[in-house]
Amino acid sequence: MHADPKGILTGVHFLDGDHACCEGTLAAGARFAAGYPITPSTEVVERFAARIPTVGGLFIQMEDELAASIAIQGAVWGGAKAFTVTSGPGFSLMMEHIGYAAITETPCVFVNVQRGGPSTGLPTLPAQADMMQARWGSHGDYGIIALCPNSPQECFDLTITGFNLSEEFRVPVMMMLDECVGHMTEKVIIPEADAIDVTPRRYTKRTPQEFRLFEPQADQVPDMVRAGEGYRFHVTGLTHDERGYPSMNVETQDRLVRRLQDKLKPMANGRALCDTADLDDAEVVVVSYGITSRVAQRAIKLARQQGVRAGKFRLISAWPFPAGRIAALAGRIKAFVVPELNLGQMVTEVERATAGRCKVVPVSHAGGSVHNPDVILKAIVEAAR
Repeated sequence: MHADPKGILTGVHFLDGDHACCEGTLAAGARFAAGYPITPSTEVVERFAARIPTVGGLFIQMEDELAASIAIQGAVWGGAKAFTVTSGPGFSLMMEHIGYAAITETPCVFVNVQRGGPSTGLPTLPAQADMMQARWGSHGDYGIIALCPNSPQECFDLTITGFNLSEEFRVPVMMMLDECVGHMTEKVIIPEADAIDVTPRRYTKRTPQEFRLFEPQADQVPDMVRAGEGYRFHVTGLTHDERGYPSMNVETQDRLVRRLQDKLKPMANGRALCDTADLDDAEVVVVSYGITSRVAQRAIKLARQQGVRAGKFRLISAWPFPAGRIAALAGRIKAFVVPELNLGQMVTEVERATAGRCKVVPVSHAGGSVHNPDVILKAIVEAAR
């Protein structure tokens, strides 16, 4: 195992997705993590706990997921890049603090390695049934970013992307792995640290007298400061004004929650992360993400061999949802086929974006295993008729 002078691994490695995700956090500059053990995500922070002394940082095992999800936010306001890791039941417990991160615009990362649910469900087996919870799990109007890797390599790469986006937009970012991706082992190439683009935190250049903690800049995102550097600031989950002080009236509420969503508009379509192929002549487009996208790839290939013009639309950034790109395709294809390891979650977003202009065919699977590609193939062939 070779590490550069900063303690970051480099070169070619064989890692599972959880371990690759951990290396991604380190390469992105994360130096604090708090977590509580839960299958199938524990390996991320187990490795972080072992690795972090080599780069200078801290891991704390908290008493539960609630404590972990707020401890990382305190670390962020102290100047650290921070994250936590969990799975379904723990993700449910974290929802209040995800809302808190959204309204306080605290840049942080939540890694959710999804498993079968509800409740304790299938701790060691895969599902993709937390996708709607990632977007809508906390109450109120707010925005988040959710990324869906489908390989250990993407677990590394997209974790860095997730941290970068959290800093750029000052939002909580969800890394939505699934058990299969978290536990599969493949080749992962880690470049030298100097070749990795890392977005620094945007600290204010204003004086303490001029600075307002939640005053948006031209991109609708406020600058930040560190606690203890002479700036007066107040961070609260209450509706607040640009100083951070509670201002609980209709005008402030409207202005704040609209901005929390508006600042993410660049991610919705223009900067949405998608992997597409064979769309130019497609009559059926398969929309998938995570481990299901790898199974769907086989079905798309078989469909093409049978003369059905199938195309691929893989969601890498699932939230904000790329509704505009889906809508543009809806006007010229026969159908979307949407396989997922749930009974229908992201398919509802596809249906909303198509607005009835083409068929939308869900291929549901309750989790515990992946789809048989023949099931997806059958849906593609039938949708093309």
